[in-house]
Amino acid sequence: MNLKRKAALPVAAIAVAVTLTAVALLIPSSAPPSATAAPAAAERPAGSAADLDRTVTALRTRLARLPKDHQAWAALGSAHVEQARLTADPGYYPRAERALATSLRLAPGNAAALTGQAALAAGRHDFAGAVRLATAATRANPYGPGAYGVLADAYTQLGRLADADRAIKSMMGLRPGVAAFTRASYAAELRGDLGQARAMLRSALRDAFFPADVAYCRHRLGELALRSGDLRAAGAEYDHALAAYPSYLPALAGRARAAALAGRLGEAAEGYRAVVARLPLAQYVIEYAEVLSAAGRDPAAQWRLLRGIRELGAASGVRDDLTWAEYEADHGDPALAVRHARAEHARNPNLAAADALAWALHRAGRSAEALPYARQATSTGWRNALARHHRAEIERALGEDAAARRSARLVRSYDPAFDPRLPALGRPS
Repeated sequence: MNLKRKAALPVAAIAVAVTLTAVALLIPSSAPPSATAAPAAAERPAGSAADLDRTVTALRTRLARLPKDHQAWAALGSAHVEQARLTADPGYYPRAERALATSLRLAPGNAAALTGQAALAAGRHDFAGAVRLATAATRANPYGPGAYGVLADAYTQLGRLADADRAIKSMMGLRPGVAAFTRASYAAELRGDLGQARAMLRSALRDAFFPADVAYCRHRLGELALRSGDLRAAGAEYDHALAAYPSYLPALAGRARAAALAGRLGEAAEGYRAVVARLPLAQYVIEYAEVLSAAGRDPAAQWRLLRGIRELGAASGVRDDLTWAEYEADHGDPALAVRHARAEHARNPNLAAADALAWALHRAGRSAEALPYARQATSTGWRNALARHHRAEIERALGEDAAARRSARLVRSYDPAFDPRLPALGRPS
């Protein structure tokens, strides 16, 4: 055997092994941040896009020599799902679909490919499909924590919070690390228990080894501070995140968000410009456009970019009615917002979808229909100022003045920095 080739084989094997380990613990991109009720699922970094590109290249090199390696095909498919998340390019999803199908053709029912397919389904917002596939993966391998992570995320999106809690408990029992603690943190946040949410993030931070994981935990702590109106503490956490991982874009977006809420709109616009140029997620684009509008500048280019994002996602099998319901209700056609919101809530009746439907109905002049959904969105103790503001406006429109005043007080207690002129900045991110 050629000595150079012999020396290279362990390196390739190590690369694949590392990739498979990462895939097993993958927190999939369930949706862009604005289109998900589980931001923890959407943003946890797994390294840079360049690192992932090198991983994909190594896997393709291996598969050129070993085309029947079903594990490598599963790893490649899951890596493509991750590429879609890191680059905001859903064009990677068809590649992921083909690679994962190949893995299952070579080894029917293998857990790695099923977990990858579940993550892919979640990325396309097919959360019922994600539950079905992740459940199959747990049956194929009851000891794989990654599948339970997908289950937790998908159940959260479906509004099945008790089922999500059980999946998180299973994940904790198998591997109580960053992936499990951050999910437990978000579950606590949805219940309104911010103390527990912070405690779980600090546990995750103590367990974090890779700089990207440290950055993720710090960013989530920053988001909790931001949503509580403590802009200074939020800024400090974003700075810690960037010190750990300088290219972590959610923390840069967090800085821009904090600047906007503090009234520094020029600084915020520059921050968003840099973020959107590198990662044009729909929520970042909408936030940027709102900041430009608040600063008296023309957001038309961002709205055009948003339409392009919608078309690209639809062409790649992504169904994102939530983002478009929110956009149309705030900036477009309320009747169209109602149609999108109804479709989203029918598929995924989570808190964010209930809030979107309530607000769309209210904006369309149907406040009496909106109120039950506003109550659903605020039923778990979730301390989300935007959802409570929407409820206050709906109650006020219906003449329920005492209830509206109570809701308005809760908005201020949840987040003293909340600004209804910048609604996208109040959404989970």
